[in-house]
Amino acid sequence: MNINDLALAVEGELTGNNDFFTKEGFTGRFTFLNEAKEGDIVIRHWINGKGIGIAASKKIACLITQNPKDDAVEFAKKLNFPLIVTDKIELANAYALSWTIDTYSPNSKNIVITGTNGKSTTSHLIYHILKNAGFHVLTNTDSESEFNTLIDPMISKLIADEVINNGNLDYLVIEVSEVQGWLGKLMQHHAFLMANALKADVGVITNIAMDHIGLVNSIDEVFDEIKTVPEAIRDACVLNYDDELVRKLKHKNVFYSSMNKLNMNNAVYFNDGIYYKDELIVKKEDLPFISNHFIQNILSAVGACISLDLSIDKIASGVKSYKALNRRFTKLNDKPLIYDDFAHNPDGIKATIAETLKLLKENQKLFVVCSIRGSRGVEINKLNVRALVSSFNPNIELILSSSNDVVDNLNHVNQDERNIFFEVLDKNNIHYTHFYNLEDSLRYTLNKADNKDIILLIGAQGMDPANGLLENIL
Repeated sequence: MNINDLALAVEGELTGNNDFFTKEGFTGRFTFLNEAKEGDIVIRHWINGKGIGIAASKKIACLITQNPKDDAVEFAKKLNFPLIVTDKIELANAYALSWTIDTYSPNSKNIVITGTNGKSTTSHLIYHILKNAGFHVLTNTDSESEFNTLIDPMISKLIADEVINNGNLDYLVIEVSEVQGWLGKLMQHHAFLMANALKADVGVITNIAMDHIGLVNSIDEVFDEIKTVPEAIRDACVLNYDDELVRKLKHKNVFYSSMNKLNMNNAVYFNDGIYYKDELIVKKEDLPFISNHFIQNILSAVGACISLDLSIDKIASGVKSYKALNRRFTKLNDKPLIYDDFAHNPDGIKATIAETLKLLKENQKLFVVCSIRGSRGVEINKLNVRALVSSFNPNIELILSSSNDVVDNLNHVNQDERNIFFEVLDKNNIHYTHFYNLEDSLRYTLNKADNKDIILLIGAQGMDPANGLLENIL
């Protein structure tokens, strides 16, 4: 690798130089500044002069950034340190991913999963099925969703470290956000860029719906971000047939998934069980999920594994033995029955409430505890509260939480975000109770609910700590 070629590849401008940056000197690892070692390349969204000094002292091969602050450029020149400044940091992360796969995992089969809802569950299912079949697999999906972003070099670092420590990988299962941005600026065609860098053999597109308001402002813009992804997929693209927009996508080798019977060989569908070519693969009672939107995730995962030529027996074994990620319609308590779900956008909210209402019996009440999305803007919260309104029925009591006691400044609910919830609910004459703290909202709900009732916890980061709080309350 030549430093000038690297700068050109990421559309960046090189400041300084360093004879240390040679093919022999570069370790092959892209990583973070705090973990960097001699010969690594660091990618950071911003850097200042102090950071340049730290990088130089570590003898890293190069640093790439989008935002050089204060005296960063001048200090790099003074030290003759190789600093590359680019307007598109996503190009650097895509390059890092591509380089890492070529260097550390050139023979693995790679799967990319994108879409608005269900990415994490589908990715983790595929990972589990392959691992259960005895393969060496790496995924960026985890229960805390700490690694499922490709706007930093984390995945490149994880791949390099995994191969160095545990040997060659058979499969990479990578979740990619369908829409991505930084500081309010859209990273155009992020999913395509990363799928292409990943050299994906199989792609999965779960659905197309509204989220990430501000980065995109219409369903057409979401579609524009996703429609190019199949162009990056080499062998097969698994599409959700039940989603009208997903069904419009094109690929030379499409494999469909559906909650209804499909009379085609290139499809897996649900009909009181999972079917492929009209043969039952997994009985309904053996599925790890009971709700329709999660069964759709199972179908997508099964379709991906069939596209990888995994045997039906191994796929069935993996599905049957799967344990769900945290906050995927997870049961937390029996009396009262408490479910917790990471429903954080309109489609997720409507689907989760609909599934919960199916469980409601006569003389039971459903308490919906919803955390308002903090620091995500008015528009996404307006769509979320409208989803609550459309899902409402007389058996529901609504409790809102701003979760001030458990969120950081990146997820703090501002007054405008709170007000839009109040305005829409008031306009529709829906009674609600609001608490600034999540713990207060949970204590209130538990005091009001009878043992026979159902409590549904929904929301993103503001509801993440609920399980831990409940352990101390119950």
